Amino acid sequence: MAGLLQNSRIAIIGSGAVGCYYGGRLAQHGNEVHFLMRSDYEQVKQHGLRISSPLGDFTLPRVHCHRTTAEIGECDLVIIAMKATANEALLSLLPPLLHKKSMILTLQNGLGSDDFLARHFGSAHVLGGLCFVCINRLAPGVIHHIAQGQIALGEHSGAPQVRTGALAAEFRRCGIECQVEPSLIAARWKKLVWNVPFNGLSIAAGGKDTAAILADPVLEQRVRDLMREIIETAGRLGHSIPLSLIDDMIERTRMISAYKPSSLIDFLAGSEVELEAIWGEPVRQAKAAGIEMPQVERLYQELKERIAAR
Repeated sequence: MAGLLQNSRIAIIGSGAVGCYYGGRLAQHGNEVHFLMRSDYEQVKQHGLRISSPLGDFTLPRVHCHRTTAEIGECDLVIIAMKATANEALLSLLPPLLHKKSMILTLQNGLGSDDFLARHFGSAHVLGGLCFVCINRLAPGVIHHIAQGQIALGEHSGAPQVRTGALAAEFRRCGIECQVEPSLIAARWKKLVWNVPFNGLSIAAGGKDTAAILADPVLEQRVRDLMREIIETAGRLGHSIPLSLIDDMIERTRMISAYKPSSLIDFLAGSEVELEAIWGEPVRQAKAAGIEMPQVERLYQELKERIAAR
């Protein structure tokens, strides 16, 4: 990487759609990127990584892929793109990757992952990134980037630093739209405005994609009610988000047509859904501040029932 991040080694922990897409972009533009892989290891080792994208398709014929983090060794930047449901595994996965100045960047959904990492590895190491992207893994080593792709980047420990700007600049050099956020927690609440209703209702409404949700007037109204409640709660917690974001997000979502949110894909595959990070933790944080979130709590309970009955 240029400047502060020149000659950095990068590790990707969680080599699914998100990890392979962003790690692939970084590798495409000359960075040394190492992927921790399990089920896709043999396929990617032999055939590389293939990414289709409206920004241009590309293939990485040779990929640094590994079965353990001990094989990877110390890295300057560790990007975490695994599901927040597996965070306990990071306690054993991360130590072989870290030196005194390593940056840990979590691209995970919801609330709580930044604090978990800070508690165990030190706040000064931790950054968070919010990915606004429509992306699916079609097969081992095959990623389909559908739309968007920007990252909102922030520091866990406070205001942006020199490294925050340098990392954002490197993402942009590699074709990834990236902006630095003055407050990471405020940005996380902003992303919940989309994630809570669309990821949640896609499951609770019986397996509907985003187009089907917005085609149903009752469900669209519920999307709007959920979004408003999240924005108002964030405001009461000190994180100002304009109500105009509701119309903006809904119109952007209409443009991507029939998109299956990641939580629905996990649900249909029988995988763990990030129930607590996306729905449970916002409700708990609000209650701790004396704020009720009846709309989100109702959806949270519906999802619990759906998942238990799966």
